[in-house]
Amino acid sequence: MDPQVQGSGGGDPRRRAVLFAAARTALTTIVLVALYFVLPLHHLNELGPILGLCGGLVAVVVLIVRQTTRIVAAPYPGLRGAEALTVIAVAFILMFATTYVLMSAAAPDSFSALLTRIDALYFTVTVLGTVGFGDIAATSQAARVVVTVQILADLALIGAGVRVLLAAIQRGRAAREPE
Repeated sequence: MDPQVQGSGGGDPRRRAVLFAAARTALTTIVLVALYFVLPLHHLNELGPILGLCGGLVAVVVLIVRQTTRIVAAPYPGLRGAEALTVIAVAFILMFATTYVLMSAAAPDSFSALLTRIDALYFTVTVLGTVGFGDIAATSQAARVVVTVQILADLALIGAGVRVLLAAIQRGRAAREPE
């Protein structure tokens, strides 16, 4: 077959994969953030913020395990790993932000200000980034415990989570190399 004809019509498969992964990641992020802002949280107050946090942490671990298996099986493991890391980070941030909103609603003295969803998202990102501007602070013992859990989970996500994803990328690449 003529190389020009064979190469035409589809473009570079790697470029298509990059564009598809970027679009999928952007869409997933938009959907997750939109759900964070529009889903009613009042029914979660009945379960309690701490129970919701525990469930959220389990969900993030399940997401990591699921993404790890997808990375190993992916035709472009590095690309899939970057996509997975982004989605996991977004889910992780939104989980803590939701917990802070619920804590603030259940016990308004938990933080130095009553947290809206935007405030909670902002606070979560400043804790993750270790910036700590001080405009919002945990004031109750329970809130300080949850913030401490977030800090430790941040370290675990950055350390162990990235390591697991990198190992999955390496396994996926090794599986595709010719013997």
